[in-house]
Amino acid sequence: MIRQSPRIRRLASVVAGTVILYGCAAHRVDVPSTTAGSHIAVRLGRAGFVVAAPHATSDVNTGDIADEIARRTGFGLVVASGFSMEKDDQQRASRRYQVNRPLEGVPGRPASEHEPTERARQVYEAYEQRVLEVSQGPLRFYAEIHGNNRAQCAGQIEIATVGVDRELALRLRALAELIRDAHLRAHGEIQTLQVLIEPVDAVTYRASGAKRDGILRLPERALHIELPRCARRDWREAYSAILADFLTQAVTLPAGR
Repeated sequence: MIRQSPRIRRLASVVAGTVILYGCAAHRVDVPSTTAGSHIAVRLGRAGFVVAAPHATSDVNTGDIADEIARRTGFGLVVASGFSMEKDDQQRASRRYQVNRPLEGVPGRPASEHEPTERARQVYEAYEQRVLEVSQGPLRFYAEIHGNNRAQCAGQIEIATVGVDRELALRLRALAELIRDAHLRAHGEIQTLQVLIEPVDAVTYRASGAKRDGILRLPERALHIELPRCARRDWREAYSAILADFLTQAVTLPAGR
């Protein structure tokens, strides 16, 4: 008889059933104190290349953007929806599992206020398992789509990085700007968002928790992309196309010296 490891048994206990979302299998994740309907949708694509949206419910439209990027690039897709621990409140963000790292907390609050819990670890392990399944081997390139509503980030796209040195960051920023300008040349009504890329630029969202304890410790190279509300709501189609073209070419750039 084949015996499952304790980790696999734990994952099996929180992952049950499938539905169809974004044209792919969505695995329901049942964790106590989670709002109903939490699930992780996956679709296979190019081995080793994955685009993901771990907060598709609270970071509005990031799941749709990741889905469009995956369709255009051929990357595998992972989209996590739900995972709020409280009902949404008009006055404040609700507490949630962070999904891409084994923590729970309130979006926008300092990282020091996010705490590790057993349930948060179970959610993270289910997410990590799906990402590795979609990668179908070593995770060579991983792009994660996030959103924020901060006023100081309203006019910019911030990209935290893994496996990117200063030289490569300069080339990535130049590439992103060229692609952005080419797409928007005939669309004067769409705001041209500044592109900031770590480590050349200082970014508000450095994804330090995911780099230290979460999903960003796994890939050879990763881009953690923070989009302001206008890019996700008003100009979603344009910036989805921009990001898809950018990522298609970004993966071909050699590492810096």
